[in-house]
Amino acid sequence: MAYTKKTKKKKIHVDSAIVHIKSTFNNTLVSITTDSGDVLLRNSSGRLGFKGARKGTPFAASQIGAALGREMITLGIKEVEANMDGPGSGREAVVRAIEAAGITVKIVRDVTPIAHNGPRAPKKRRV
Repeated sequence: MAYTKKTKKKKIHVDSAIVHIKSTFNNTLVSITTDSGDVLLRNSSGRLGFKGARKGTPFAASQIGAALGREMITLGIKEVEANMDGPGSGREAVVRAIEAAGITVKIVRDVTPIAHNGPRAPKKRRV
C-alpha cells in the first residue's frame, strides 16, 4: 500500500467567539462558535461523565464551563458573547466558570423562544 503524507492541522487563532448555552432540566449543552458560525468547541455534562439527574445540575454546568475555558485559552480566545437558551439551572453557572477561567464575557443574551399566542385552547366542555 502506498504511503500517503498526512497534512498538518492548522492552528486556529480566534480573538472573540460566541458561546451558545442550551440548558434543559435534564442536561446542559454548550458550543463555542466563531462570529461566522463555525463550531470550534463543544461539550455537555454527559460527555464529562455525569449520569442521570446530575447532568442538569449547576455543578455539572460549571465543570463544562471550566473545561471549555481551558480549551478556549489555548485557541487564543479573549472575549466571548453568551447566548443562553432554555429554562435549566445551569445557564449562569457556565458563564461564571468561563469568567473564572480568565475570559471576558461582553454580552449575555437570553434567546429562549417565547410563544406569543400559546398552544391551541382545549375544546369547549359539553354538559
